[in-house]
Amino acid sequence: MFSKSKINEPAQKPTEAKTTPTENRLDAARPDTSGVSSTEFKASAPKAKPPASVLSSDLHVTGNLKTTGDIQVEGTIEGDIRAHLLTIGEGATVKGEVIADDVVINGRIVGRVRGLKVRLTSTARVEGDIIHKTIAIESGAHFEGSVQRQDDPLSGKSNTPKPVAASSAPPASGAAKPA
Repeated sequence: MFSKSKINEPAQKPTEAKTTPTENRLDAARPDTSGVSSTEFKASAPKAKPPASVLSSDLHVTGNLKTTGDIQVEGTIEGDIRAHLLTIGEGATVKGEVIADDVVINGRIVGRVRGLKVRLTSTARVEGDIIHKTIAIESGAHFEGSVQRQDDPLSGKSNTPKPVAASSAPPASGAAKPA
């Protein structure tokens, strides 16, 4: 293993066990097996959430984007976007469908927006329908389209049941026949 120089370290007390910092880190990472069965799992600390992917203002993308993470768009996207949190910057333009848990629109979208939480800021320009669970539209935002609330806007299914044509259905078995 590695060891570091002890020139600048204070002297250890004689009662302390001599362990190096590396050994302390390794011991902390090992599960404590004293009195615990080997099949039991010990939970580790949650992983840090990665930062949002930023698409800069000089970037032009033609194609669809899909991630479980966060995206911040500052450039131009011609295609659909699916993400956890999607932020459209003031100078950004998206031409396509947008689907995300949280959508914050500061720029321009031409296409449908689907989100659990959708927020149009005062600089937003949206041309298309918005399907949401909750929505906030700030004063000054420009919006052309319809707004529809759904409990599950991400599924792409509407709440209205489709009508069933009775004439195309076969007769039920056991139905009374004319005598």
